[in-house]
Amino acid sequence: MAATDTISDMLTRIRNAGLVGHSTTKVPTTKMTKSIAHVLKSEGFIGEYEETGEGINKYLVISLKYKGKNRQPIIRTLKRVSKPGLRVYSNCKEIPRVLGGIGIAIISTSKGIMTDREARKQNVGGEILCYIW
Repeated sequence: MAATDTISDMLTRIRNAGLVGHSTTKVPTTKMTKSIAHVLKSEGFIGEYEETGEGINKYLVISLKYKGKNRQPIIRTLKRVSKPGLRVYSNCKEIPRVLGGIGIAIISTSKGIMTDREARKQNVGGEILCYIW
C-alpha cells in the first residue's frame, strides 16, 4: 500500500522498530527519505543506511543505534511538525531550538534538507519537517 505521507511513514517505522528493539528497519526510498536518513546519520541518531531493491521495490535499510546494557534507543522521540494538511514554515530568525539545543529540527530549505543549526548558520529558513531527540 502506498503511503501518502512518506516522511510520517518513515518516522513511524523508525519509532516502532526502536520501541521493540529491532536492529534495522526498512523504509521505502524517496529523495526525501534518503536526505532525512543522511541527516540522521550525520547527527549520530542512526547507524548506517543502504539502498536495496529494484524499481518500485526500492527500500532504505536503516540500522538503529542503542545505548547501555538495557539497549535504550538513541532516538527517544520523533515528532512530525509540518504535515500535508498543515505546512509549518519558519524564517531563519524564528527556527525553534529543540529541547534547548539537545534535539534537532530537520528543515527543508532551498539549499536542501538540513538541521536547524545548519539552517541558522547558512541564514536560510524553510519548512520544519520534524523534531528529533
